[in-house]
Amino acid sequence: MSRKNFIIAIDGFSSCGKSTVAKALAKHLNFVFIDSGAMYRAVTLYFIRNQVDCENAEAVSKALENIHIDFVPNAEKTQILLNDEDVSEEIRMMHVSDLVSEVSAIKAVRHAMVTQQQKLGQRRNIVMDGRDIGTTVFPDADLKIFMTANPSVRAERRFAELTAKGEQVSMEDVVENLSHRDHIDSTREESPLRQAKDAFVLDNSDLDQHEQLRIVLEQYADKKKIDN
Repeated sequence: MSRKNFIIAIDGFSSCGKSTVAKALAKHLNFVFIDSGAMYRAVTLYFIRNQVDCENAEAVSKALENIHIDFVPNAEKTQILLNDEDVSEEIRMMHVSDLVSEVSAIKAVRHAMVTQQQKLGQRRNIVMDGRDIGTTVFPDADLKIFMTANPSVRAERRFAELTAKGEQVSMEDVVENLSHRDHIDSTREESPLRQAKDAFVLDNSDLDQHEQLRIVLEQYADKKKIDN
C-alpha cells in the first residue's frame, strides 16, 4: 500500500446497523470512527433550520460555505457538532430523516462532504460508514464491507430506536420512510448506493452485534495477512 494508514469502509442501506458495527470495530481496533451519514444529516438540519431551498443552486452553495461539521469523541459517544453545536440527538429525529436523502442527492452537497471525508482519512486509521464510502470516497479502502438486512427487520430496528427516544411514529411511517430513502439512495445520479465489487457482504438479519463484530474482525485479520 502507498498509504501507511488503514481505511475500513462500511456501506449499506438505512437501519442496517452500520454505525453500530463501525463504532464497535473502531473501538476494538483503536481506529477513528467517522459517521458520514451524520454529516449529511447535519447539513439537512441546517437546511431545515435556515429554510434553504434545495432547488436553488446558489442558496445551497452559499449555505454550504457556512456549514462546519466536526466529530468530538468522549467516554460515552462521539458528539456531532454543527457549527460548534452538539446536534447528535436532533439529527436522528424523523423530520431530518424525512429529508436527508433528498439533501444527500444534491451534487454540491455530496462534493462538499466527500472532500471533508477524504481529508479526515488522509493520515489516520479510520472506520467510516455511509452509502458511497467504498465506491466514491475511498475506492482504495483496505477493507470494504457492504451491510444489508431484511426490510422488515430494518423497520423494526428503526421503529424501536425512535420510540425509545420518545418520538411518536407509526410502523407504517417508518416503513414508508425507509422505502423512500432506499429508492433515492439507490437511484440518485451522484454517488448512488451500490455494493463495491470487492466488498464483503454482511447480511445481519439474524445476527446479534457480537456476531457481526466477530465476522468483520475476521475480514480485517484476513486483509492484514494479505498486506503483510
